[in-house]
Amino acid sequence: MLVLGIESSCDETAVAIIKTPKTVLADIVASQNELHAPFGGVVPEIASRRHMENIVPLLNAALKKAGCTIDDIGGIAVTRAPGLIGALLVGVSFAKALSYAKQKPLIGINHLEGHLNAAHLEYDDISYPHIGLVVSGGHTSLYLVKEFGNYKLLGATRDDAAGEAFDKVAKLLGLGYPGGPAIDKIAPSGDPKSFKFARPKLNRGSRFEISELDFSFSGIKTEVMLKIKKMGGSLSKNDIINIAASFQYTVVDIISNQILKACVKYSCFDCVVSGGVAANSLLRKSLAKVCSENKLRLFLPSLSYCTDNASMIAFVGAKRLEAGLSDNFGIKACANEEIGVI
Repeated sequence: MLVLGIESSCDETAVAIIKTPKTVLADIVASQNELHAPFGGVVPEIASRRHMENIVPLLNAALKKAGCTIDDIGGIAVTRAPGLIGALLVGVSFAKALSYAKQKPLIGINHLEGHLNAAHLEYDDISYPHIGLVVSGGHTSLYLVKEFGNYKLLGATRDDAAGEAFDKVAKLLGLGYPGGPAIDKIAPSGDPKSFKFARPKLNRGSRFEISELDFSFSGIKTEVMLKIKKMGGSLSKNDIINIAASFQYTVVDIISNQILKACVKYSCFDCVVSGGVAANSLLRKSLAKVCSENKLRLFLPSLSYCTDNASMIAFVGAKRLEAGLSDNFGIKACANEEIGVI
């Protein structure tokens, strides 16, 4: 079966076509980085309008690359949550219209589940249960993946997502947007021990229920801001590089430690890490080292499957469609929706 995947949860329009179970025939992404860079972050209205401009040309390009027509498609999978509501509406509305016009089965997919399963596009031997982490600009969520479709949320960020913290710190350092690649580019030239940033202590004095596997990055971002102010706000190139290196080192260390802690607690020997921040070079090296030292198996998607893409949406959709599941036209876009919450 050929399955069409549509992804428009944030600022990237993506269309993919896969042949079940997971042969990717076409995977096309239109980035909007140049549009949002002057604002230092994603502007929802601009993102939504660009999705509307991109989605039809991308579909046509994907069909051409895959060597098929829309009539050959056996089902349509679309991201319906979570994300920017206007951006999601473009994808969901388009998928509904296409499904109705061509009488194709429709399935709505949670973006987080797509990321959790992205590694399956390239690996055949990921065992269950395993630990899964989605780390991106909007999410830092840790899961126990018991089997496909069965997820338990173990911990999540209490404030900024890791990718969001990268963007904000990059803006403070004048590095531009997107912040993650900008920091990753210069950090290797700096001294990661030149500035010491405190690790969050989430279990002290909080009136909220806190998991030992939760994350927090807002404090580190604030420390960077205060450090810059203390230095008079005028930073040398060397200062910028060293702050970037120290910030990245701290964030990577926190993520690596939480994954190891989860693997030990739940006796899992496989871990899957995905999402935009999973493309960070230091994080990939750190996780490889931690997993090797503790006899764990690490599964990281290729860089193109770390960031938002439609292949992962098509893959999850294909598994559901093959199981005889589908949605009606009542599915709705939803800005906030977690998975694995009991």
